[in-house]
Amino acid sequence: MAGLNVSLCFFFATFALCQAARRVSKALLPAGAYASFAREAMRMLVELGPWAGGFGPDLLLTLLLLLFLVHGATFDGASANPAVSLQELLLAEASLLGTLLKLAAQGLGMQAACILTRLYWSWELNDLHVLQNLMAEHCSSALSTTVPHGTLVEGACAFFFHLTLLRFRNSLPIYRVPAVALLVTVMAYTAGPFTSAFFNPALAASVTFHCSGHTLLEYAQVYWLGPLTGMVLAVLLYHGHLPCLFQRNLFYSQKSKYRVPRGKPAPGPGDTQMPAEGCRGREPGRRGVGQQPRSSS
Repeated sequence: MAGLNVSLCFFFATFALCQAARRVSKALLPAGAYASFAREAMRMLVELGPWAGGFGPDLLLTLLLLLFLVHGATFDGASANPAVSLQELLLAEASLLGTLLKLAAQGLGMQAACILTRLYWSWELNDLHVLQNLMAEHCSSALSTTVPHGTLVEGACAFFFHLTLLRFRNSLPIYRVPAVALLVTVMAYTAGPFTSAFFNPALAASVTFHCSGHTLLEYAQVYWLGPLTGMVLAVLLYHGHLPCLFQRNLFYSQKSKYRVPRGKPAPGPGDTQMPAEGCRGREPGRRGVGQQPRSSS
């Protein structure tokens, strides 16, 4: 119990330290450098927290829910996920240079998080950390199913994750943040026994790519190809096209904002045109309403 309390204190202390670093970076750095680099690196430092703490499954899911709730409300739109950054590029919402800076920040932030995690394990605050420290170089793979099945699982998780992001992107944070956090927690509970439900290429590469059991190509197929394919399919399903690559809508017809009145077809040579109601001649012996009869002279 004491080791668990120390682990929780370390987790929340790391989160508080990253929040302080984020605020300092936002105050000192230019807006472009902060948006493209600093905030992604800061979030990556705490993204690894639940997986590095050595917690049980129940506590891990609880911390994961709290992590996404707090991050969604405080991290100024930072994703800490290369697939989300590439999604913004496909939607033509980010430049190529800005996307490359984000990817670099996510990679560096994840490496820094791994260094801090190994340092944290070396302190051996509880028995589980002792085992993790001993097995750091000989860890077991997080992929506990076949490669095709793992690719399908990671792709499906990424598909629903990105589809939810697209659906709630313009919603108020009070609706968007809990929806995303709850979805991530449910998918971690459902798909966790098969692939650990990363659907984050940077996080998966840091946590499990160096572990034995599968080749680098197999890991890349499951944890890179699967999530990126799910992201592209989510964008295609939601928008019908990839704005950065082509504008033609493959799934949905484009309806004009203005209604064009339909013109009447021109009469053919054999058609007889009926006279208009107001110009129709009156039958003999009938008079209009209110018309007085003519007096005979």
